[in-house]
Amino acid sequence: MLLRQGQLSQAEIARHVGVSRASVCRWAATLVQAGPRGLAARPNLGPPARLDEKAWTRLSRLLDRGAIAAGFATERWTLNRIAAVIEREFGVHYHPRYLERPLKAHGFSVQRPATRAKERDERVIAVWPKRDWVALKQRQVGSTGRSYSWMGRATASGRGQPRPGPGAG
Repeated sequence: MLLRQGQLSQAEIARHVGVSRASVCRWAATLVQAGPRGLAARPNLGPPARLDEKAWTRLSRLLDRGAIAAGFATERWTLNRIAAVIEREFGVHYHPRYLERPLKAHGFSVQRPATRAKERDERVIAVWPKRDWVALKQRQVGSTGRSYSWMGRATASGRGQPRPGPGAG
């Protein structure tokens, strides 16, 4: 250890290790006060968990029962509603904006409801491929290739000549 050997100045140690001189000065003071154990690496644990695993399990059961059972007007769970349930049931405040990460960490997923037309009729949609699509495909296979458009074919002169056949004349 370079500090204990005393062969290099703190400035030289800082250049050698690639840190600031203030860091080396802080390390030297820690070495004097706490010895080598004071310089040992310590994990940064961050703030303690707000809810323990038992609370997350209970929250999961509460959410599974539904939003109406939790006292809301509709069955839709939002981050605001989940935050309100956590505060009411556990006395822990989460801002809704920062609730998504802990929810994901405990196995919850963000789900957005699909937007659907109010007029949508699932029974009609289920029958359509069987009835209408088959009829359309059969009509296309048996088609004669004629076009019944009101527009005539364009020619180089810009005037369309009526084609001979039924309806010509």
